[in-house]
Amino acid sequence: MPQNYTLPTQTRIGHVHLKVADLDRAMKFYCDLLGFELTTMYGKDAAFISAGGYHHHIGLNTWYSKGGSPAPASSTGLFHTAILYPTRKDLAAILKRLIEANYPLSGASDHGVSEALYLSDPDQNGVELYWDRPKEEWPKHEDGSLHMYTRPLDLQDLLLELDR
Repeated sequence: MPQNYTLPTQTRIGHVHLKVADLDRAMKFYCDLLGFELTTMYGKDAAFISAGGYHHHIGLNTWYSKGGSPAPASSTGLFHTAILYPTRKDLAAILKRLIEANYPLSGASDHGVSEALYLSDPDQNGVELYWDRPKEEWPKHEDGSLHMYTRPLDLQDLLLELDR
């Protein structure tokens, strides 16, 4: 295997494609609740959704999973899909929306570099909703490496962002 290869700096993960049991139910979660927009349907068993007009950030399909059950928690597979919000205020807005919809969170954490909300979609796929602090504010160890941690996120303080 070739050595010393590093991905180009501008490399990004472009999209995730999820197997779901019920396409309509998944669309209600990702589009109606989280606010993604449908860009196209691929037949009647797949949908491509995005934010801001990109061709798709998330693909949803029932090709091999229609009516299926969630993967066991102790099995291998996707841990979560992380959705990056541009600002802390945007994260506060989706938190408010989730609260108003009585949609349960499974966690909320301050990681130093970011603040994150954790939940599961209707197929029990993990979803992280987060925003990154500005890079110059990221905590570092004395040797310059990142000092990431997991501390409770103050949800009331996050919601105050909507009044600022």
